[in-house]
Amino acid sequence: MVGVTITKHETGSTGEYHAHIADSDHIGRLTWAERGGVRYAEHTLVPPAIGGRGVAMRLVEAMVADAREEGFKIGPLCSYVDVAFKRHPEWADVRA
Repeated sequence: MVGVTITKHETGSTGEYHAHIADSDHIGRLTWAERGGVRYAEHTLVPPAIGGRGVAMRLVEAMVADAREEGFKIGPLCSYVDVAFKRHPEWADVRA
């Protein structure tokens, strides 16, 4: 996807990944909360105006990349994130 920027926002034991689309003011989000060293992906939210462009997958990919770089595990509570992990068995190393 062209024109997507992912940013990370953390506050203590919670955080969000934001997907900013070049041609839109809408923002896709993946929210998480950390408990016991695991970051639980709670919700993936993509407004209909930017849906169908792979935004949700880009958010999950960013979290997986950070998990590998920073050494945390991901607990996929969000149904979208759970399905993404099932479709990508190569991510098993970061699944809690």
